[in-house]
Amino acid sequence: MKRGFYTIMAAQFFSSLADNALLIAAIAQLLELDGPAWMVPMLKFFFTVSYVVLAAFVGAFADAIPKGRVMFITNTIKIVGCVMMLFTDYVEFAGIPGYALVLAAYAVVGFGAAAYSPAKYGVLTELLPPEKLVAANGWIEGLTVASIILGTVLGGTLISPRIASLLLAIDVPRIDTGIETPAEAAMIVIAGIYVIAAVFNLFIPDTGARYGRQQTNPALLMRDFYVCFTTLWKDKLGQISLSVTTLFWGAGATLQFLVLQWAAVHLGLPLDKGAVLQGITALGVALGAVIAGRFISLRRCLDVLPAGIVMGAVVISMIFVSSIPIVYALLIVIGMLAGFFVVPMNALLQHRGYVLLSAGHSIAVQNFNENIAILVMLAVYSAMIKGALHINVIIVIFGALVVVAMLAVILRHRYNQSRGDSLHLIGMKTSMRRGYP
Repeated sequence: MKRGFYTIMAAQFFSSLADNALLIAAIAQLLELDGPAWMVPMLKFFFTVSYVVLAAFVGAFADAIPKGRVMFITNTIKIVGCVMMLFTDYVEFAGIPGYALVLAAYAVVGFGAAAYSPAKYGVLTELLPPEKLVAANGWIEGLTVASIILGTVLGGTLISPRIASLLLAIDVPRIDTGIETPAEAAMIVIAGIYVIAAVFNLFIPDTGARYGRQQTNPALLMRDFYVCFTTLWKDKLGQISLSVTTLFWGAGATLQFLVLQWAAVHLGLPLDKGAVLQGITALGVALGAVIAGRFISLRRCLDVLPAGIVMGAVVISMIFVSSIPIVYALLIVIGMLAGFFVVPMNALLQHRGYVLLSAGHSIAVQNFNENIAILVMLAVYSAMIKGALHINVIIVIFGALVVVAMLAVILRHRYNQSRGDSLHLIGMKTSMRRGYP
């Protein structure tokens, strides 16, 4: 790998680490402010919705200037959102509930994350040749999962009574910082982590890739986004990879909450121990991502589709398990299967998007689809919970949905092949002959 790739990895790790630690700190601050209980899940909603609302615009922004500069600017927006959460006392003085500012501030962080993503993945297609993309995605996804686990642990550690008391005891001579709560102290540390990510952003190399002048008219940007959206969905390879990644991220977000509910109802585990199961699944995803990056080339990426069917079947088997060691093994297998089949699909989608559109625009289309799936599947899951369906029934429905969806994708791929196109070879070789990296 080129040296610039490791700089990108470092920037992504620290930015994602701060994102996940900040979520825990924001939840703690909502509790400190006696915010309504429904606002806790709304944090994730407001963070995610930015990916959907801004999809038509962030791709053009990511392609307008060098990707490293885009990542620096958007990481700075995250810092602004983080710092905004420290001013709840001021808005309460103005008659605005402090918890409303927390929600708005986390939406700003989501705004930065939505604009950060096309540049983060787009720079990979500019920096690396196609044969390196699967391996690069394996490392990026594995590192992202590690940052999720460590970020969640870091956030919980920073707001714990012991560490929070040490942070609050730090005194700056002659300056009243106004930092009085564990959540606020945690946010200062998290802002510092964002600054570290920003420093790495400054050292991301300029790949030299340049695109045509980007639109600034919102109506034209939305029209261009629609063209990109339909172009990627009409492409035979694009539609396969986009279907799989959309399903994966929607299912993955739902699985986070499903595992917590299953742990409480089926295993009798409290929330803190149930959260450990999320980390076990994430560890499996990281392992699967690394394995895919090591053994699956871009030309063979469609060979991993059956792993999605197996994953859905293994999810259904959760209802028959109650032994904790077996539970751990099962969740690691689910995570490994997920990471193994999604990483090659990510690489294929990035390559096809770069060939057909541009790095930034293709990632924006991907983010739009994936986050629509997250919002829809979480809404369906919430409706099933509200409808008092037993968690075992929900697991069977969820697993069956994954199996049926992956079967449909495989059948579609075979139909495309039956029409005479060798999608593994002709599509790839054609794009490489055209000189795309």
